[in-house]
Amino acid sequence: MAMLKNEGLGIKAYIALAALAGMVLMLLTGVVSTVIAVIITGMVMVLGGCLNAEQVYRAISWESVVLIAAMLPMSTALQQTGGAEFIADGFLNTLGTMGPIALLIGMFLLTTSLTQVISNTATTVLVAPIAIETATSLNISPYAMMMMVAVGASTAFLTPIASPVNTLVLTPGGYRFSDFSKVGFPLLIIIMVVSAVLVPLIWN
Repeated sequence: MAMLKNEGLGIKAYIALAALAGMVLMLLTGVVSTVIAVIITGMVMVLGGCLNAEQVYRAISWESVVLIAAMLPMSTALQQTGGAEFIADGFLNTLGTMGPIALLIGMFLLTTSLTQVISNTATTVLVAPIAIETATSLNISPYAMMMMVAVGASTAFLTPIASPVNTLVLTPGGYRFSDFSKVGFPLLIIIMVVSAVLVPLIWN
């Protein structure tokens, strides 16, 4: 039987592993922000000879950078012009007379629709006050409404711009825009149905 030759790891491999471990440690402890931790790790990789400047440049997904940058003005515009709040008010006013379950589902659909184009944090900030006010006026548990907002805001997987993670894997994985919805839509339906059943039972 052939024997595999153990060539061992070079010094650069150990530098790369140490840099990765250091980045994870910085992220876990929170001593610096995520951006600073990543920049420090990249500098260690370059200074340690693991990568050169050209390799770093080629490794950057510039399509993802441009896509994320283009998302920021849209998110700001939706918040500052009141467009997101206008959509939310109309959506909830339509479903307000259809019963609590329909309202919970409507809240979920509203939240998941917004979180596909703006961040889940911004979505929650926009929808949460409306959810609480609606729950209070209709005598529905605000806990249930807020939980539907939380779940809906976490379903950012229908489009490649729904979250930075989706955007970052778009180009390296060779995915198309429609690939995310093909996988994400059935999962979204399952999450919505399960949430509509369990949330009212737990937070009634």
